Amino acid sequence: MRLLFVCLGNICRSPAADGLARHITAREGLDWVIDGAGTGAWHVGNPPDPRMIQTAAARGVDLTPLRARQAVADDFLRFDHIFAMDRQNYADLEDLRPIQATAELHLFLGDAEVPDPYYGGDQGFEDVLNLIENRMETVIRGLARR
Repeated sequence: MRLLFVCLGNICRSPAADGLARHITAREGLDWVIDGAGTGAWHVGNPPDPRMIQTAAARGVDLTPLRARQAVADDFLRFDHIFAMDRQNYADLEDLRPIQATAELHLFLGDAEVPDPYYGGDQGFEDVLNLIENRMETVIRGLARR
């Protein structure tokens, strides 16, 4: 299974999802390919936001090896499932999707959005990580059954 998590800059929400997915799949013995990307290019090559690194580290999830990259059309051929963190990123990914795409595109929380904690203060990072962690268990469990 190959999963891609996408937010705006690939420094807060998608690295959190990426790191949690890697953590959970390793714990479950699943040999899956996990990655993250952003629809924007502002942070390409940068590590995740230090506040998200610290929040994830408190839960035993190491985000320090991750580096931001921008989503590309080829991602729709390289991954089985692409998860957008909010509706705007979903729409941007729809615009990027090539005709021959094989990946399924999803809104990560189903009918809700993962809020961007970047300008929301430190508590926002904890709240966002809670949302992502609670949903990630369900996502991985569901995909593992396929």
